[in-house]
Amino acid sequence: MRATRALIHLNNLKSNIRGIRGFLQPGTKLCVAMKADAYGHGAARCAQAALEAGADFLSVATVEEGIELRNAGIHSPILLLSLCSPDETDSAVRYGISPFVFDSEYIGRFAESCRKIGTADFCVHLAVDTGMGRIGCRPEEAGKIARLIAGTGVLSLGGTATHFALSDSISQEAESYTRMQFERFQTAIAAIRAEGLSPGICHCSNSAAVLNNPEYQLDMVRPGIIAYGYYADEVSREYLEAKGCQIELKPVMTLESTVCSIRKCLKGQSISYGCTWTAGQDTYIGVIPAGYADGVFRRFASSGLSVAVNGKSCPVRGKICMDQMMIDLGPDCTAKRWDTAVIFGDSRSGALQTADDIARMTGTIPYEITCGISKRVPRVFITG
Repeated sequence: MRATRALIHLNNLKSNIRGIRGFLQPGTKLCVAMKADAYGHGAARCAQAALEAGADFLSVATVEEGIELRNAGIHSPILLLSLCSPDETDSAVRYGISPFVFDSEYIGRFAESCRKIGTADFCVHLAVDTGMGRIGCRPEEAGKIARLIAGTGVLSLGGTATHFALSDSISQEAESYTRMQFERFQTAIAAIRAEGLSPGICHCSNSAAVLNNPEYQLDMVRPGIIAYGYYADEVSREYLEAKGCQIELKPVMTLESTVCSIRKCLKGQSISYGCTWTAGQDTYIGVIPAGYADGVFRRFASSGLSVAVNGKSCPVRGKICMDQMMIDLGPDCTAKRWDTAVIFGDSRSGALQTADDIARMTGTIPYEITCGISKRVPRVFITG
């Protein structure tokens, strides 16, 4: 196996999901996001672990992601959160992947696929745009669209959904905006019921709202990043503890590699492309076979990334290359060739930082860090 690998701690995933369950009201269903290969963690194995931990639904962004789960033996309901192309609707129907629909053209395509394949009562969810500005009908159109779904004779309205735009912010303005979205969603639900139709499973809460807004849970919640061990932006551990809410989230991914070479670097010698770093003293440089093609991006070095080798902090020196990066093992180097180098992960794995720490260093979010770990990095699933 390649030296650079992502360790996926499935017990941490299960622990996080059970912790989320503790925030839910009795009877509220749990839909865990598996899109983007489970945020880079490996969708098939993570899906199975999530279901074992109590998830009721799973969600994906593409039909292909849903098919991957079906081919892995996953039989739970799967929601398709993003739109698919016309030539994918047949596959969505065949594999029982429930799309978000909201206009006549899209609904018509799924109805046509159902008739062609011979499927009746195919479950769809009605998406309502309450303020995200991405997909969905206007709240006042929800009743009409629900009636259109029912009128196909082959589609059934299994649920009604919206998505919050600002729930991960704790400002008064953000909280007011989220409340406005929820109220608009309630208007949409009422419009569907006014048509004499059931809205099905109503759901709107993402990771931040799950932890910060229990009043918005409705019939189901859709957590993403918190399942993988990271708090949702400003809805942080410290913020929740101050509110008297406690949930211990454990990072599921640990990215590690090895020191594949150690070389003495003399004072005045430069390292890597552009010679952007020059040794101020004699030291030892270790080479790590991981680079930006693996998801360890160049900007990490300029933001002060260090790697843990035998518990010691070893800063990255020079520019990160496509396949390798160099770290400073210090003038009193005790590291040996093939020692483990931990780039990020749970502190219990020896990491100096989490994906969230790197995200804050580089002005992004932990989602981008874990999703950025490329396919050529093998995922090693740890069950113990």
